[in-house]
Amino acid sequence: MSVTIRDVARVSGYSIKTVSNVINGHPQLRPETRQRVQDAIDQLGYRPNLSARNLRSGRSGVIGLIIPDLTTAYFAELADAVMRAAAARGLAVLIEPIGSGRENELAALRGQHRHMVDGVIYSSLTLGAPDAELLKSVDTPLVVLGDTSFNGQVDRITMANVAGARAGTEHLLASGRRRVLALAAHEGDIVASAELRLAGYRQAIEAAGARFDPELVYYADSWHRRGGAAAMRKLLEDGLSFDAIFAFNDTLALGAMHVLQGAGFRIPKDVAIVGFDDLDETRYSLPALSTINPHRDEIAKAAVDTLLRRIEGGIELETHEIETGFSLEIRDSSGPSAEGTGAANTAA
Repeated sequence: MSVTIRDVARVSGYSIKTVSNVINGHPQLRPETRQRVQDAIDQLGYRPNLSARNLRSGRSGVIGLIIPDLTTAYFAELADAVMRAAAARGLAVLIEPIGSGRENELAALRGQHRHMVDGVIYSSLTLGAPDAELLKSVDTPLVVLGDTSFNGQVDRITMANVAGARAGTEHLLASGRRRVLALAAHEGDIVASAELRLAGYRQAIEAAGARFDPELVYYADSWHRRGGAAAMRKLLEDGLSFDAIFAFNDTLALGAMHVLQGAGFRIPKDVAIVGFDDLDETRYSLPALSTINPHRDEIAKAAVDTLLRRIEGGIELETHEIETGFSLEIRDSSGPSAEGTGAANTAA
């Protein structure tokens, strides 16, 4: 016999109406109520009749996720987290990889299939604060993921870039490193996450009583392995002295680590490395990469919950801006330097 909503109500101790509100993502519920009903749903294995529910509500039961691409590990793992968070709320996800560039982002927001989804989670890279009114005018419920502030005009979920970068840099300094390289900011082009992570790096340096040295801030255009590898080859040629790297994402760190190891440097004995993103592959690199975990599951859940709130409440609701937490994952790439070892000289 199939499990019914009446069974969930009986096990949870709530009314059928309350259970229905939880299943339909009603925003005005206490967290403990939502959790108790969800526990009963999980215990019984209840699956709502989505077709009937969507027919009654006039909704599709589908949300959109606009991201730059699925070939970049961070966005692939983000998409997985959003799909799991949506499934827990009885929703399917239509993923739209759009590539890079402002025109691609604008085209996606105006896309012809907007009518197919109840709302959109949009990972922004190129739109900035002046585009706030443009985003506000999108006629589909919208939640933005990203580090650019849109002056409170749209719902936005962001990660703890400054605090995370500061924690990663402080960890390197606490291990005895003295010349920590920041890899890789964006010279002449304000990219919000790069700007914020550089601010966190600088805060850690100055809080330790050291002088912020622009020579230790290395700029690169690509936040992929090739960008980290190319930057490190150039640094090896230039002979810059450093004993640690705080990389602005994990793929930069992995590319730099590959080149350093090929050049004979021992990690972490000669150079300690910390990345940012906690990609799954960082657990299996050699050595395993220390990194800042931006709590992707928390980001995804906050985005889905906020979007459902917007779908239920409409445009009159106040906008929400939520910054999620982070944790420092200490692994083998950032162990203490050997006794008596100074800064590695990449000219060696």
